[in-house]
Amino acid sequence: MKQQREAPNDTASLPRAAREGERRHGFRAVGIAVSKLAAPIITKRGGGIVVRLKADWATIVGADCAAVSWPCALGRDGVLKLRAAPPAALELQHRAPLLIERINLFFGRSVVSRLVLVQGLLPADSPPRGPDLRSLTTNEAEKLDQRLSEIAEPSLRAALAGLGRALIARR
Repeated sequence: MKQQREAPNDTASLPRAAREGERRHGFRAVGIAVSKLAAPIITKRGGGIVVRLKADWATIVGADCAAVSWPCALGRDGVLKLRAAPPAALELQHRAPLLIERINLFFGRSVVSRLVLVQGLLPADSPPRGPDLRSLTTNEAEKLDQRLSEIAEPSLRAALAGLGRALIARR
């Protein structure tokens, strides 16, 4: 009876990725790996929520409150630190339950349990400003009005006119 010879196990000379059955071709993006590592840390410290709060602050609490307050930090226990303009701090304190309710409704879950107001100047970039737009020339305004003349709904026409003016003025 003949014995079959097995091929020698030469995996020691192969790269580690080939030995483990992985296929790697060239460079890999690190963004996915970094986001997987950072996501638990950011979530644990409330970072994702604070970023969304800052981005949508005027939408969440309304323009009047957004003009005099700015979210600074969110603690693990649900305490939101708000920077408030000194003249409006007392009113914001009275509105705290309403603000907490609006924030929690926005996120669809209980995110904030209590507000801590810190009086002081608001960050310069806190209220979002639109770009400075130039006024339209008469020719540009006439062309825009001609394009919108077929729209029967007045509120839709007015909204589209505002959008059109902003787009034309940016050019």
